[in-house]
Amino acid sequence: MSALYLLEPHHPGADWEPWTGVRPIAELRAGAWRIRERWERALGVAASGIVGAHVDRFVDVDTPPVVAAVPDDSFLAAAWFAPSAGRIELGPGVRRLVHRGETVACIAPAGGALGLDDSGPAQEIEGVRLHGAYDLLRALELLLAADCSEAGPGSAPLPAGTIILGPAERIVLQGAVVEPGVVFDVRAGGVVLEAGAEVRSGTRLEGPCWVGASARVVGGFVRGSVIGPRCVVRGEVSSSVFVGYANKAHDGFVGHSVIGHWANLGAGTTTSNLKNTYGPIRLEADGARIETGRTFLGSLIGDHAKTAIGTMLPTGTIIGAGANVFGGAPVPKHVRPFTWGADGERVSEEGFLRVAGRVLPRREVELTPERAASLAATYRRLA
Repeated sequence: MSALYLLEPHHPGADWEPWTGVRPIAELRAGAWRIRERWERALGVAASGIVGAHVDRFVDVDTPPVVAAVPDDSFLAAAWFAPSAGRIELGPGVRRLVHRGETVACIAPAGGALGLDDSGPAQEIEGVRLHGAYDLLRALELLLAADCSEAGPGSAPLPAGTIILGPAERIVLQGAVVEPGVVFDVRAGGVVLEAGAEVRSGTRLEGPCWVGASARVVGGFVRGSVIGPRCVVRGEVSSSVFVGYANKAHDGFVGHSVIGHWANLGAGTTTSNLKNTYGPIRLEADGARIETGRTFLGSLIGDHAKTAIGTMLPTGTIIGAGANVFGGAPVPKHVRPFTWGADGERVSEEGFLRVAGRVLPRREVELTPERAASLAATYRRLA
Protein backbone atom coordinates (compact mmCIF):
# COMPACT_ATOMS: atom_id res chain seq x y z
CA MET A 1 0.00 0.00 0.00
CA SER A 2 1.20 3.53 -0.73
CA ALA A 3 -0.04 5.16 2.49
CA LEU A 4 -2.38 4.58 5.45
CA TYR A 5 -5.06 7.03 6.56
CA LEU A 6 -7.56 6.67 9.41
CA LEU A 7 -11.14 7.56 8.52
CA GLU A 8 -13.21 9.14 11.31
CA PRO A 9 -17.00 8.74 11.55
CA HIS A 10 -18.70 11.39 9.41
CA HIS A 11 -20.92 12.48 12.30
CA PRO A 12 -19.61 11.02 15.59
CA GLY A 13 -22.47 12.54 17.59
CA ALA A 14 -23.46 11.78 21.18
CA ASP A 15 -22.21 8.18 21.06
CA TRP A 16 -18.61 9.43 21.09
CA GLU A 17 -19.00 12.07 23.78
CA PRO A 18 -16.97 13.54 25.41
CA TRP A 19 -14.49 13.27 22.49
CA THR A 20 -16.72 14.34 19.58
CA GLY A 21 -15.12 17.47 18.15
CA VAL A 22 -12.29 17.22 20.68
CA ARG A 23 -9.97 14.34 19.76
CA PRO A 24 -9.89 11.96 16.79
CA ILE A 25 -11.53 8.63 17.58
CA ALA A 26 -8.40 7.07 16.08
CA GLU A 27 -6.36 8.58 18.92
CA LEU A 28 -8.38 6.92 21.67
CA ARG A 29 -7.03 3.80 23.35
CA ALA A 30 -8.59 0.39 22.63
CA GLY A 31 -6.71 -2.14 24.70
CA ALA A 32 -3.04 -1.30 25.15
CA TRP A 33 -2.73 0.84 22.03
CA ARG A 34 -4.52 3.67 20.35
CA ILE A 35 -6.81 2.63 17.49
CA ARG A 36 -4.43 4.23 14.98
CA GLU A 37 -1.52 2.30 16.48
CA ARG A 38 -3.48 -0.94 16.22
CA TRP A 39 -3.95 -0.38 12.49
CA GLU A 40 -0.29 0.57 12.08
CA ARG A 41 0.81 -2.62 13.84
CA ALA A 42 -1.66 -4.74 11.88
CA LEU A 43 -0.60 -3.40 8.49
CA GLY A 44 3.06 -2.69 9.20
CA VAL A 45 2.99 0.95 8.07
CA ALA A 46 2.81 4.31 9.87
CA ALA A 47 -0.31 6.38 9.30
CA SER A 48 0.12 9.47 7.13
CA GLY A 49 -2.97 11.27 8.36
CA ILE A 50 -6.44 11.25 9.87
CA VAL A 51 -9.55 12.17 7.88
CA GLY A 52 -12.18 13.81 10.07
CA ALA A 53 -13.91 17.18 9.75
CA HIS A 54 -15.08 17.07 13.38
CA VAL A 55 -11.46 17.55 14.54
CA ASP A 56 -10.20 19.92 11.86
CA ARG A 57 -6.85 21.54 12.86
CA PHE A 58 -6.30 19.06 15.71
CA VAL A 59 -2.67 18.93 16.88
CA ASP A 60 -1.19 16.86 19.69
CA VAL A 61 1.86 14.90 20.74
CA ASP A 62 2.96 12.41 18.01
CA THR A 63 -0.42 12.53 16.22
CA PRO A 64 -0.46 12.55 12.39
CA PRO A 65 -2.10 15.57 10.75
CA VAL A 66 -5.84 15.85 10.17
CA VAL A 67 -6.38 16.08 6.41
CA ALA A 68 -9.30 16.71 4.07
CA ALA A 69 -8.15 14.52 1.16
CA VAL A 70 -6.01 11.44 0.53
CA PRO A 71 -3.95 10.36 -2.48
CA ASP A 72 -5.43 7.80 -4.85
CA ASP A 73 -4.84 4.16 -3.90
CA SER A 74 -4.19 5.02 -0.25
CA PHE A 75 -5.47 2.56 2.35
CA LEU A 76 -8.41 3.92 4.36
CA ALA A 77 -9.04 2.26 7.73
CA ALA A 78 -12.05 2.83 10.00
CA ALA A 79 -11.29 4.65 13.24
CA TRP A 80 -14.30 2.85 14.75
CA PHE A 81 -12.66 -0.56 14.42
CA ALA A 82 -9.83 -1.89 16.61
CA PRO A 83 -7.88 -4.76 15.02
CA SER A 84 -6.78 -7.63 17.24
CA ALA A 85 -3.11 -8.07 18.07
CA GLY A 86 -0.94 -9.48 15.31
CA ARG A 87 0.17 -8.61 11.79
CA ILE A 88 -2.21 -8.97 8.83
CA GLU A 89 -0.82 -10.38 5.59
CA LEU A 90 -2.96 -9.10 2.74
CA GLY A 91 -3.74 -11.70 0.12
CA PRO A 92 -3.12 -11.04 -3.58
CA GLY A 93 -5.63 -8.69 -5.15
CA VAL A 94 -7.34 -7.84 -1.83
CA ARG A 95 -8.88 -4.37 -1.93
CA ARG A 96 -10.76 -4.29 1.37
CA LEU A 97 -10.91 -5.78 4.85
CA VAL A 98 -14.21 -6.88 6.35
CA HIS A 99 -15.35 -7.80 9.84
CA ARG A 100 -18.53 -9.86 10.09
CA GLY A 101 -19.71 -8.59 6.73
CA GLU A 102 -18.87 -4.90 7.31
CA THR A 103 -16.08 -3.19 5.37
CA VAL A 104 -13.63 -1.68 7.87
CA ALA A 105 -10.77 -0.77 5.51
CA CYS A 106 -10.26 -0.45 1.77
CA ILE A 107 -8.14 0.94 -1.02
CA ALA A 108 -9.37 4.50 -1.54
CA PRO A 109 -11.10 4.80 -4.91
CA ALA A 110 -9.68 7.16 -7.50
CA GLY A 111 -11.16 10.62 -7.61
CA GLY A 112 -10.83 11.54 -3.96
CA ALA A 113 -14.00 9.91 -2.56
CA LEU A 114 -13.66 9.66 1.23
CA GLY A 115 -15.57 6.59 2.29
CA LEU A 116 -15.26 2.86 2.64
CA ASP A 117 -15.90 1.08 -0.65
CA ASP A 118 -17.95 -2.12 -0.31
CA SER A 119 -16.84 -3.54 -3.64
CA GLY A 120 -13.83 -5.62 -4.63
CA PRO A 121 -12.07 -8.70 -3.25
CA ALA A 122 -12.22 -8.86 0.55
CA GLN A 123 -10.33 -10.47 3.40
CA GLU A 124 -11.68 -11.10 6.91
CA ILE A 125 -10.09 -9.33 9.89
CA GLU A 126 -10.53 -9.96 13.60
CA GLY A 127 -11.06 -7.17 16.10
CA VAL A 128 -13.67 -5.09 17.91
CA ARG A 129 -16.30 -2.92 16.23
CA LEU A 130 -16.77 0.24 18.31
CA HIS A 131 -20.18 1.93 18.43
CA GLY A 132 -19.26 4.67 20.89
CA ALA A 133 -16.81 5.74 23.56
CA TYR A 134 -18.33 3.28 26.04
CA ASP A 135 -17.20 0.42 23.75
CA LEU A 136 -13.58 1.27 24.56
CA LEU A 137 -14.25 -0.68 27.75
CA ARG A 138 -15.44 -3.69 25.75
CA ALA A 139 -12.26 -3.42 23.67
CA LEU A 140 -10.25 -3.35 26.90
CA GLU A 141 -11.93 -6.52 28.08
CA LEU A 142 -11.47 -8.33 24.76
CA LEU A 143 -8.02 -7.15 23.66
CA LEU A 144 -5.83 -6.33 26.65
CA ALA A 145 -4.87 -9.88 27.67
CA ALA A 146 -3.66 -10.70 24.14
CA ASP A 147 -1.85 -7.35 23.91
CA CYS A 148 0.08 -8.18 27.06
CA SER A 149 0.89 -11.66 25.78
CA GLU A 150 2.16 -10.26 22.48
CA ALA A 151 4.67 -8.08 24.35
CA GLY A 152 6.69 -11.25 24.91
CA PRO A 153 8.12 -13.04 27.94
CA GLY A 154 9.72 -10.99 30.69
CA SER A 155 13.49 -10.84 31.05
CA ALA A 156 14.51 -7.95 33.30
CA PRO A 157 15.11 -8.92 36.96
CA LEU A 158 12.74 -7.62 39.62
CA PRO A 159 14.10 -6.19 42.89
CA ALA A 160 14.29 -8.26 46.05
CA GLY A 161 11.10 -7.90 48.02
CA THR A 162 8.83 -8.02 44.97
CA ILE A 163 5.89 -10.38 45.40
CA ILE A 164 4.81 -12.39 42.33
CA LEU A 165 1.59 -14.38 42.16
CA GLY A 166 1.61 -16.54 39.05
CA PRO A 167 4.22 -17.15 36.30
CA ALA A 168 7.02 -14.57 36.54
CA GLU A 169 7.55 -14.63 32.76
CA ARG A 170 4.23 -12.80 32.36
CA ILE A 171 5.86 -9.66 33.78
CA VAL A 172 7.44 -7.63 30.96
CA LEU A 173 9.74 -4.73 31.90
CA GLN A 174 10.81 -2.54 29.00
CA GLY A 175 13.17 -0.30 30.93
CA ALA A 176 10.82 0.44 33.83
CA VAL A 177 11.71 1.06 37.50
CA VAL A 178 10.04 -1.10 40.15
CA GLU A 179 10.52 -0.52 43.87
CA PRO A 180 10.68 -3.36 46.40
CA GLY A 181 7.31 -4.27 47.85
CA VAL A 182 5.29 -4.13 44.63
CA VAL A 183 2.85 -7.03 44.19
CA PHE A 184 2.37 -8.51 40.70
CA ASP A 185 -0.67 -10.79 40.35
CA VAL A 186 -0.31 -12.30 36.87
CA ARG A 187 -2.51 -15.37 37.36
CA ALA A 188 -5.21 -13.95 35.05
CA GLY A 189 -2.94 -12.09 32.60
CA GLY A 190 0.37 -10.37 32.06
CA VAL A 191 1.68 -7.02 33.26
CA VAL A 192 3.68 -4.82 30.87
CA LEU A 193 5.67 -1.77 32.00
CA GLU A 194 6.98 0.41 29.16
CA ALA A 195 10.24 2.37 29.12
CA GLY A 196 10.52 5.01 31.82
CA ALA A 197 7.52 3.74 33.78
CA GLU A 198 7.80 3.77 37.56
CA VAL A 199 5.89 1.62 40.05
CA ARG A 200 6.33 2.49 43.70
CA SER A 201 6.17 0.35 46.81
CA GLY A 202 2.63 -0.13 48.05
CA THR A 203 1.24 -0.90 44.58
CA ARG A 204 -0.55 -4.08 43.54
CA LEU A 205 -0.84 -4.68 39.78
CA GLU A 206 -3.28 -7.37 38.72
CA GLY A 207 -3.04 -8.49 35.10
CA PRO A 208 -3.85 -8.04 32.44
CA CYS A 209 -2.44 -4.57 33.01
CA TRP A 210 -0.37 -2.17 30.89
CA VAL A 211 1.57 0.85 32.17
CA GLY A 212 2.72 3.19 29.42
CA ALA A 213 5.97 5.03 28.81
CA SER A 214 7.06 7.33 31.65
CA ALA A 215 3.81 6.73 33.55
CA ARG A 216 3.97 6.48 37.34
CA VAL A 217 1.86 4.28 39.58
CA VAL A 218 2.50 5.61 43.06
CA GLY A 219 0.41 3.26 45.19
CA GLY A 220 -2.87 1.38 45.33
CA PHE A 221 -4.56 -1.49 43.53
CA VAL A 222 -4.68 -1.39 39.72
CA ARG A 223 -6.34 -4.29 37.89
CA GLY A 224 -7.36 -5.01 34.31
CA SER A 225 -6.45 -1.49 33.19
CA VAL A 226 -4.31 0.53 30.79
CA ILE A 227 -2.38 3.51 32.13
CA GLY A 228 -1.30 5.60 29.14
CA PRO A 229 1.98 7.50 28.78
CA ARG A 230 2.97 10.18 31.29
CA CYS A 231 0.01 9.49 33.58
CA VAL A 232 0.29 9.54 37.38
CA VAL A 233 -2.05 7.10 39.12
CA ARG A 234 -2.74 6.20 42.73
CA GLY A 235 -5.63 4.49 44.52
CA GLU A 236 -8.00 1.79 43.32
CA VAL A 237 -8.38 1.52 39.54
CA SER A 238 -10.40 -1.28 37.96
CA SER A 239 -11.02 -2.09 34.29
CA SER A 240 -10.29 1.47 33.15
CA VAL A 241 -8.44 3.29 30.40
CA PHE A 242 -6.23 6.32 31.00
CA VAL A 243 -5.64 7.52 27.44
CA GLY A 244 -2.51 9.49 28.37
CA TYR A 245 -1.06 12.52 30.21
CA ALA A 246 -3.74 12.38 32.92
CA ASN A 247 -3.37 12.80 36.67
CA LYS A 248 -4.94 10.80 39.50
CA ALA A 249 -2.25 11.20 42.13
CA HIS A 250 -4.42 10.49 45.18
CA ASP A 251 -6.76 7.88 46.60
CA GLY A 252 -10.25 7.30 45.23
CA PHE A 253 -11.95 4.60 43.16
CA VAL A 254 -12.07 4.72 39.34
CA GLY A 255 -13.86 1.75 37.80
CA HIS A 256 -14.89 0.91 34.21
CA SER A 257 -14.05 4.45 33.12
CA VAL A 258 -12.18 6.20 30.31
CA ILE A 259 -10.03 9.19 31.31
CA GLY A 260 -8.91 11.61 28.60
CA HIS A 261 -5.68 13.50 28.02
CA TRP A 262 -4.73 16.15 30.58
CA ALA A 263 -7.65 15.30 32.86
CA ASN A 264 -7.00 15.79 36.58
CA LEU A 265 -8.95 13.93 39.25
CA GLY A 266 -8.84 15.62 42.62
CA ALA A 267 -8.11 13.64 45.79
CA GLY A 268 -10.91 11.26 46.69
CA THR A 269 -12.68 11.50 43.32
CA THR A 270 -14.77 8.34 43.07
CA THR A 271 -16.79 6.85 40.22
CA SER A 272 -19.85 4.65 40.63
CA ASN A 273 -19.69 1.85 38.07
CA LEU A 274 -22.71 -0.28 39.04
CA LYS A 275 -26.34 0.73 39.54
CA ASN A 276 -28.09 -0.25 42.75
CA THR A 277 -30.54 -2.21 40.59
CA TYR A 278 -27.70 -4.07 38.82
CA GLY A 279 -29.44 -3.09 35.58
CA PRO A 280 -28.03 -1.88 32.24
CA ILE A 281 -26.55 1.62 32.24
CA ARG A 282 -27.82 4.42 30.04
CA LEU A 283 -25.75 7.46 29.06
CA GLU A 284 -27.18 10.93 28.49
CA ALA A 285 -25.60 13.59 26.27
CA ASP A 286 -27.24 16.72 24.86
CA GLY A 287 -30.70 15.26 25.22
CA ALA A 288 -29.75 11.94 23.62
CA ARG A 289 -30.14 8.72 25.58
CA ILE A 290 -27.64 5.99 24.76
CA GLU A 291 -28.36 2.41 25.73
CA THR A 292 -24.96 0.86 26.35
CA GLY A 293 -26.15 -2.59 27.37
CA ARG A 294 -23.39 -2.60 29.99
CA THR A 295 -23.88 -3.53 33.63
CA PHE A 296 -20.56 -1.96 34.64
CA LEU A 297 -19.83 1.58 33.40
CA GLY A 298 -18.29 4.38 35.41
CA SER A 299 -17.41 7.76 33.89
CA LEU A 300 -16.23 9.05 30.52
CA ILE A 301 -14.02 12.04 31.35
CA GLY A 302 -12.93 14.31 28.51
CA ASP A 303 -9.63 15.98 27.73
CA HIS A 304 -8.57 18.79 30.10
CA ALA A 305 -11.49 18.06 32.46
CA LYS A 306 -10.91 18.47 36.20
CA THR A 307 -12.68 17.36 39.37
CA ALA A 308 -12.41 18.85 42.85
CA ILE A 309 -11.40 16.87 45.93
CA GLY A 310 -14.08 14.51 47.16
CA THR A 311 -16.05 14.53 43.90
CA MET A 312 -18.61 11.70 43.65
CA LEU A 313 -19.57 10.77 40.09
CA PRO A 314 -22.83 8.91 39.41
CA THR A 315 -22.95 5.75 37.33
CA GLY A 316 -22.55 6.52 33.62
CA THR A 317 -21.38 10.14 33.96
CA ILE A 318 -20.00 12.07 30.98
CA ILE A 319 -17.74 15.05 31.75
CA GLY A 320 -17.08 17.25 28.75
CA ALA A 321 -13.73 18.60 27.65
CA GLY A 322 -12.32 21.44 29.70
CA ALA A 323 -15.02 21.21 32.37
CA ASN A 324 -14.21 22.00 36.01
CA VAL A 325 -16.41 20.02 38.40
CA PHE A 326 -16.68 21.52 41.90
CA GLY A 327 -19.24 22.88 44.31
CA GLY A 328 -21.81 21.32 46.60
CA ALA A 329 -24.48 20.36 44.06
CA PRO A 330 -24.75 16.72 42.86
CA VAL A 331 -22.82 16.12 39.65
CA PRO A 332 -25.24 15.75 36.69
CA LYS A 333 -25.07 12.76 34.36
CA HIS A 334 -23.72 15.03 31.62
CA VAL A 335 -21.41 17.92 32.40
CA ARG A 336 -21.19 20.08 29.31
CA PRO A 337 -17.78 21.06 27.87
CA PHE A 338 -15.99 23.97 29.54
CA THR A 339 -18.52 24.17 32.38
CA TRP A 340 -17.18 26.03 35.42
CA GLY A 341 -18.46 24.71 38.74
CA ALA A 342 -21.93 23.73 39.82
CA ASP A 343 -23.63 26.85 38.46
CA GLY A 344 -22.94 25.90 34.85
CA GLU A 345 -21.10 29.04 33.75
CA ARG A 346 -18.74 28.59 30.81
CA VAL A 347 -14.99 28.91 31.12
CA SER A 348 -13.69 31.67 28.86
CA GLU A 349 -11.45 30.74 25.96
CA GLU A 350 -8.68 32.88 27.41
CA GLY A 351 -9.03 31.21 30.81
CA PHE A 352 -9.01 27.72 29.30
CA LEU A 353 -5.83 28.39 27.31
CA ARG A 354 -4.17 30.02 30.30
CA VAL A 355 -4.71 26.92 32.43
CA ALA A 356 -3.56 24.63 29.60
CA GLY A 357 -0.40 26.71 29.39
CA ARG A 358 0.29 25.87 33.04
CA VAL A 359 -0.65 22.19 32.83
CA LEU A 360 1.19 20.98 29.71
CA PRO A 361 4.71 21.92 30.92
CA ARG A 362 4.12 19.74 34.02
CA ARG A 363 4.54 16.82 31.60
CA GLU A 364 7.32 18.57 29.66
CA VAL A 365 5.01 19.47 26.76
CA GLU A 366 5.14 23.02 25.44
CA LEU A 367 1.97 24.90 24.57
CA THR A 368 3.22 25.83 21.11
CA PRO A 369 1.28 28.24 18.89
CA GLU A 370 0.07 25.21 16.90
CA ARG A 371 -1.24 23.44 20.02
CA ALA A 372 -2.83 26.66 21.28
CA ALA A 373 -4.59 27.11 17.93
CA SER A 374 -5.81 23.51 18.08
CA LEU A 375 -7.26 23.98 21.58
CA ALA A 376 -8.84 27.29 20.58
CA ALA A 377 -10.48 25.60 17.59
CA THR A 378 -11.85 22.90 19.90
CA TYR A 379 -13.24 25.52 22.28
CA ARG A 380 -15.05 27.31 19.46
CA ARG A 381 -16.45 24.11 17.95
CA LEU A 382 -18.04 23.22 21.26
CA ALA A 383 -19.53 26.66 21.90
